[in-house]
Amino acid sequence: MATTSRAGHPLPYDTYRKAIERETLLFAEVVKGADPATTVPCCPDWTLAELAQHVGALQRWFSALLTRLVQEPPRSRDVELGLPERVEEYADWVADGVPGVAAVLRDTDPQAAMWAWGEDQHARFWARRMLFETLVHRVDAERALGREPDIDDALAADGVDEFLVNLPYAGLFAPAVTKLRGTGETLAFRCTDAAGDSREEWRVRLEPDGFRLLPRAGADAAPAEAQAAVRGRAADLLLLLYGRRSYEESAFDVSGERTVLDHWFAHTAF
Repeated sequence: MATTSRAGHPLPYDTYRKAIERETLLFAEVVKGADPATTVPCCPDWTLAELAQHVGALQRWFSALLTRLVQEPPRSRDVELGLPERVEEYADWVADGVPGVAAVLRDTDPQAAMWAWGEDQHARFWARRMLFETLVHRVDAERALGREPDIDDALAADGVDEFLVNLPYAGLFAPAVTKLRGTGETLAFRCTDAAGDSREEWRVRLEPDGFRLLPRAGADAAPAEAQAAVRGRAADLLLLLYGRRSYEESAFDVSGERTVLDHWFAHTAF
């Protein structure tokens, strides 16, 4: 599958480290005291308890990978979880894991070479990935409880980039991605909020052998015409790409061929 390197875009490592702690504690706060059996519409097979278990387990697994600086795909995802017997205690269990995760991130050289399933084969990949896993699931929990989530615009814009940079490699656990092809169609996703930089735009080209994220155009370069484009706030674009929103919603300004968008979203959910 054709790809183009964009790994230089990430935010400073300390930004991820601090944001992970903040988002994890916020997730725990949202879930604490809520009915653990509450269904999570964005993750239809899960309850809030199962979502909390997923978030806590994933963070502990990522931490184990970082501690070992693994150099090849792990054969097992088994780690010591210390999961409480009562689901009502899962929120506290998630929060209790924060100091350990923070220590691992603090003690890890973000430039250290290690295996990652995405583009960037360095430890920093896992910090960036952990943040957006946690942030998106925090939003899932809030929406399951009927709350309106608040997402930092700068983090959201970086989350859009992280999603699109790594999507070509996601076939490992999202096989439909490997079947996303086209005949040269270009899709554009553009931020319209000032904090995300209204000129921030990502373009993806669908080709017969796969798809690729196109290099960023210079500030003075005229962008090539896109067959389909979606414009919206960075936070809305992030949730759109993760399948938490629909481009049909009024939050988005859509132009071009909707069949191209339908083809994209039919193959990119994970």
